[in-house]
Amino acid sequence: MKTWDLITTLILGAAAALPAAAAPGRDAITTAQVAAAISGAGMQTSAQQVTLLTNVVATTNVPELKVQSMERWGDHGMKVRMGCANPEECLPFFVAVRGNGTNTAFSADSDRSSNAIARVKHDPKSFVVRSGTPVTLLIDSDRVHIKLSVVCLENGAPGQTIRVASKDHKQTYMAEVVDGSLLRGRL
Repeated sequence: MKTWDLITTLILGAAAALPAAAAPGRDAITTAQVAAAISGAGMQTSAQQVTLLTNVVATTNVPELKVQSMERWGDHGMKVRMGCANPEECLPFFVAVRGNGTNTAFSADSDRSSNAIARVKHDPKSFVVRSGTPVTLLIDSDRVHIKLSVVCLENGAPGQTIRVASKDHKQTYMAEVVDGSLLRGRL
């Protein structure tokens, strides 16, 4: 077993063994809530397949969760970045999703789950920005429009959300790839 696989297994095992205790005034986000959000995004997932990598809380007892990104993690799993539809309800967080014992990470009961996996896998030839590429990031909200010079931290295809950093790497942002020189973000 590779060292990385062993470390990942130990972390996931420790995370699963810890009780999920919410801070006062906060409600714990459950694996069932996460599984429902992932299934709603088109990838059929059960609560038993989801592992929270840390205790995750929200300011409401039933936050609307959304999938921000997914990527393969190991041979039979996915690493999913989640967040609340209302960013004031919870911080973004990662979960691990294990496969169901077959060769694919998830059951392909419907075309929707197959399409969700296809959205995650991008052909390297379709990337229009590469890690280390300088690009322009436009951050828009109702009253503020910001234009920044940033550096890509990940490869990206049009429509994909990737991480970027300021030129001095002190700030990181999530941004959607528009083309080879332009990314869009939101406040």
